[in-house]
Amino acid sequence: MEEVTGRVVVITGASSGIGLSAAVALARRGDQVVLVGRDPARLTAAASEVRDATGTLPASYRADFSALDDVRTLAAHLRSAYDRIDVLANNAGAIVLHPATTVDGYELTIQANHLAGFLLTVLLHDRIGRTVVTASGAYRWGGLDPRDLNRPLERYVPFLAYGTSKQANILFAGEAARQWPGMLAFSFHPGAVRTRFYNDNRLVAWGMKHTPLLRSPQKGAETLVWLATADPARLVNGAYYYDKKPRRVSAKATDPALAAALWKASEQATG
Repeated sequence: MEEVTGRVVVITGASSGIGLSAAVALARRGDQVVLVGRDPARLTAAASEVRDATGTLPASYRADFSALDDVRTLAAHLRSAYDRIDVLANNAGAIVLHPATTVDGYELTIQANHLAGFLLTVLLHDRIGRTVVTASGAYRWGGLDPRDLNRPLERYVPFLAYGTSKQANILFAGEAARQWPGMLAFSFHPGAVRTRFYNDNRLVAWGMKHTPLLRSPQKGAETLVWLATADPARLVNGAYYYDKKPRRVSAKATDPALAAALWKASEQATG
């Protein structure tokens, strides 16, 4: 692990779980972490946890990724505050248990997990050194159709919608590396992590809490922290990682034509 100090690292989905664990780890290394979260109370608590661990209270910004105007406002604030963002960790995400459409007209999972992060990265890309996207091995369930990002709403199945959004994450990171060769871009699978994902369903949340095989958020964040700090010479730009190693993924997540079509569709969706 490369020791680094003084870098600006923006982490979305930083109120809990993998994002908060990564924020603590990176702040302990001397990075200036910036927390982004949806819930004001949890965001305040997360900032306090980073301060308690490091002695420094991080900056924090509230943004709800179910509203693209929130993302635009966030990007404007970040551009005003930072001349350079060394790392953008596109970590925000959710599993949506019931079909929902955002105020922008898109299926909530694909917007919260992909479109919002895509828009934030596009608006800031000229200031970003590298981006790390939290994807998932659940991409295998994905059935992405760039011609219709709302297709999961036709017969909504939460895990299929989630898998489609994770497929989009991997395609986005790969295409970002091609579109912006001056910016490093990676995606990674954190493993099955005990997080707040399923809190809307009490039975599933109980199972997540008590299943012994799940990883801790700290373990799930290890590859994110490594990708954010490792020497670029050791990394493969655009690649998908698991446990700090590049992993082969199926064509549905690597096809350049599909990635380019998703990029164009995402531009159209986000304006």
